Amino acid sequence: MTDLLRTVVDVYVDPGCPYAWQTSRWLREVEAQRPVDLRWHVMSLAVLNEDKEIPEEWRELFVLAWRPVRVLVAAQQQHGDDAVAPLYEAMGRRFHPDGRTMDTDAVIVESLAEVGLPAELANAGVDTSLDDAVRAAHAAAMAAYGEEMGTPLIAIDGVGFFGPVIAKVPRGDLAVQAWDAALVLVKIPGFYELKRRRTEDLVFD
Repeated sequence: MTDLLRTVVDVYVDPGCPYAWQTSRWLREVEAQRPVDLRWHVMSLAVLNEDKEIPEEWRELFVLAWRPVRVLVAAQQQHGDDAVAPLYEAMGRRFHPDGRTMDTDAVIVESLAEVGLPAELANAGVDTSLDDAVRAAHAAAMAAYGEEMGTPLIAIDGVGFFGPVIAKVPRGDLAVQAWDAALVLVKIPGFYELKRRRTEDLVFD
């Protein structure tokens, strides 16, 4: 049973999204210093963007992006919710800090081996029969926010919002300060958005 003093954070992730990766690393930093329960869910950038006008090279990436998401969904179906976070993190580390964004199939195989899941799950990457389940997971992520939104997407004690979008993961005290600020903002009725222009490149550490 979850301690009532702990904060529940639902984290919606697509392994291919670098900004979701950064947000997830921030939340892991917070988890080490604050009483939070991270609950991991699958969303899909491919589903989010399939009917949008996007550059052709992005569309090619989204074709590949179906594969790790299908594998995540299949792992969740066959091995439970606890399979999502370790597999996501194994994939995400390879895609983002290691820069292997186009090496999808090898990333899937290596990640399954790392977390001790059956190698046969890699076949789920090309199993289109899983697409309805991917769409359902994505729809649940959008419902958590209340309208179509991108990623990163988190919900703090049931209050969903887009962000935080961060180029570099805050560590130590700064990570906790950002967390404490987020806790205040989600308690303000009618607070919707805080945004500034992007001036920094992504930094993975």
